[in-house]
Amino acid sequence: MRTKRLGKSGIVVSDICMGTMTFGSQADEAMAFRILDKSFDGGITFFDTAENYPVPPAEHWAGLTEEIVGRWMKTKRRDELIIATKVSGPSHGWIKSAQRAGMTALDRHNVVRAVEASLKRLQTDYIDLYQTHWPDHGGRYEDALRALDDLVQAGKVRVLGCSNETAWGLMNALRVSEREGLARYDTIQNNHSLNNRRFEDELAQVCRQEGVSSIPYSPLGGGVLSGKYNGGATPDGARFSNYLKMEGTRQLTQARRFVNEKSLASTERFGAIAADLGMTTVTLATAWSKQHDFVASTIVGATHVDQVDDILAAADVTLSAETLKAIDAVSREIMYPMG
Repeated sequence: MRTKRLGKSGIVVSDICMGTMTFGSQADEAMAFRILDKSFDGGITFFDTAENYPVPPAEHWAGLTEEIVGRWMKTKRRDELIIATKVSGPSHGWIKSAQRAGMTALDRHNVVRAVEASLKRLQTDYIDLYQTHWPDHGGRYEDALRALDDLVQAGKVRVLGCSNETAWGLMNALRVSEREGLARYDTIQNNHSLNNRRFEDELAQVCRQEGVSSIPYSPLGGGVLSGKYNGGATPDGARFSNYLKMEGTRQLTQARRFVNEKSLASTERFGAIAADLGMTTVTLATAWSKQHDFVASTIVGATHVDQVDDILAAADVTLSAETLKAIDAVSREIMYPMG
């Protein structure tokens, strides 16, 4: 497993990260432990969670994923793990957090309460990477960054990151940190996959010029790139199979963005490229994601331990220029499958 630096920080991580958002919902604790153990044994040292997990967000199980990860962490030496988690953004926008009665915000009150609760659930005295889960473009970035800087100074957090942020938002945060002498974001965690290459339009350039590392989530396009939805299939237990039944919800809107005519068509094309190389589309998509120069680590996910093998198979894969050209050709012909 190769390693890369997070931004300009002192933290070096495996270039594949295991995400945990389904632990406690689609994967029970026993299965979560098996997934985590197999990932760790395969060389993954970087693990990502959030106070709002598992998904779909619900108050009755909010924080359960961190509790599961915390109990698993006790089976390992703390120093050999790099643990990332997140504080929920404001609940008056595109998503309502399941934490704090859905009254979350990126202010000192919420940041302090969130980090203390996460530390307790994770059973640790520090978090390696602490991230804002989604931004508040109408608020003062100074409010969140001052509170986050205090956590760094207190040793409760090592480095900071953001998630689901825009090019404007990331540059604004970096400007505020520089002006006020505050800890800066070293990472950004946004959706980026073969089926969603919008990160490359603007944010990739910000990362390169400003020394911020991308740690993309959903490199498998929400599981679509595994091929399990090909031909209109809706496999039992699959996330979007369930979401497609949730009429009038944000989950249904999300499912239709990920699973649609264009995304399924591009997935079939990428599957053919992978087959010619003698690998699964999961391996191809993971290898492609982590091969970008602005990416430090690719965040994958699993609901069953058997899914980990195809992910780990990407650890030593470097795609050729010819393969990258073939991938780019599909992206040009089927542009922005997820909108």
